[in-house]
Formats: sequence, C-alpha cells, structure tokens
Amino acid sequence: MKLLLTDAGVQNESIRGALVDLLGKPIAESTALCIPTAGYGGPYGSPTGPWRFVSGQSQNLMTGLGWKSVGVLELTALPGLDRERWVSWVREADVLLVNGGDPMYLAHWMRASGLAELLPTLPDTVYVGLSAGSMVLTPRVGDAFVDWRPHGGEPRADDDLALGLVDFSIFPHLDHPSCPENTTAEAERWAAGMPHRAYATDEHTAIKVVDGVVEVVSEGRWLQFDPAR
Repeated sequence: MKLLLTDAGVQNESIRGALVDLLGKPIAESTALCIPTAGYGGPYGSPTGPWRFVSGQSQNLMTGLGWKSVGVLELTALPGLDRERWVSWVREADVLLVNGGDPMYLAHWMRASGLAELLPTLPDTVYVGLSAGSMVLTPRVGDAFVDWRPHGGEPRADDDLALGLVDFSIFPHLDHPSCPENTTAEAERWAAGMPHRAYATDEHTAIKVVDGVVEVVSEGRWLQFDPAR
C-alpha cells in the first residue's frame, strides 16, 4: 500500500499535495471508503465522533475533501458478511480513510475482520490514517496509549502490539492544547521505551510511506527518535 499517516487529517497544502501525489489523480476523480471503527473504542468513544468523521463534519479533514464518492466500511460488520463481497469493495476503492479513536480497539477489529491480512495485498491503494488510524499500522503504540484491552482484566506485556506494517511508532498530537499530557518531555520518555525508530507529530504533520521509503511531510513540528545503539 501507499501510506499517508496523518496526525489530524489533511490540515495543510503540503499534506494535501502528498495525498494527490499518492493517488496519482485529483481527489475529485478518486473513490474513498472511510473506516469509522476506532471512534467507538476506548473510554472516550462515542457515537458522535464516528458520525462527524463519516459525514465530513469533523475538523479533521478526511471525508470532506471532495471525493468522487465516499462509502463506509464498518469493521465490526464484516465478520457477518460474505468475504468476497466486502473485499471487492476494498479493492475497488482508490483510498481508505481510517478514523482516529482507540488504536488497540482498531487493531483488534482489523485483525478480527480480516482487513489486516488484506492490506499488504493492495499495492495501489492509498491508506490515509488519522491519529489512531495511523498508529495502528506501527509495531507497537506504547503503554501510554493503551486504554482498551480485548481480554480485559490485568494489563499484559503485549497489550500495545499493533499491526506492524511499518517499522516505526508514532506519538500523536505533540504539544496540542487538547492533549496537555502529550508534551515533548512525555514523547521523549515514550520513545525511550521503543526498540525501533519513532516519531512525535503535531496536527500539521504526516508521514508518507511508499515501498518502505519514509518521508515526513510537515508545516508544523515533529521529532524523530532513533533507538539507542
């Protein structure tokens, strides 16, 4: 896949330009499927967040960019559908727009639905993640971002394991007023616990990945952390 892992959606012209470059054609000529699932998970999940995402009413510009068409792919519904049917919907879309929310809830349903195993077979599809929708593709999110656990009960060492489709982790919403805990100092502590490269990003930053080549696209502030040798 071609990946655009955003912090807060398509917030500036640099990120928008990167999206158009990945699509290889204008947004107005491209078809999208949006995946709202992560917005239901975790302690802050609600029905209003996914609705805003799907309807384009969110400040995180994703579905409201002027696509040729937008459909909804709710992962919790997929186990009850014929696999060939929903896989055809995914393969026909130019782009997948993946909502923010709880990254581990999203990872669980990506695996349970079968979408996780399908993603690596989509070389021409563009994947645009928003916050948790970006974090879910990393090897792990870090304990600080684990709120939802599929097994419940006591925390386990593997609770933060995500899908691992990229080889770096993401600390989102760096120094954002609505996330006062996401400070630079906290990002540094978080990164110290990661055995691989990691990035801290703000709302005007995205990470573009094509054929394993990583490029940071930003009109804001971001930090890169490399593992200790």
